[in-house]
Amino acid sequence: MSDETGSDAPGTTAVEWLAGFAEVIGAAAPGAEVMNELLDLAGVAAHDSERMAAPIACWMAGVAGVNPAEALERARRYAADRPR
Repeated sequence: MSDETGSDAPGTTAVEWLAGFAEVIGAAAPGAEVMNELLDLAGVAAHDSERMAAPIACWMAGVAGVNPAEALERARRYAADRPR
């Protein structure tokens, strides 16, 4: 059963999980500012299209080497300017 954070693992926070995952993949865990930018980017993608766009947009930004703040700005611009 999930707790109030949606986690099935009691006591494991998102920050703890991401720190452990970062070790597994040989990367640095993001800080609070980057995490907030990524969450905002995910929110723009999900609200402007379908929910599945959220994680994939974050992945695309990472693969493209675009930092989260710049990706967020570009996503906001795209959402505001794209043809409907």
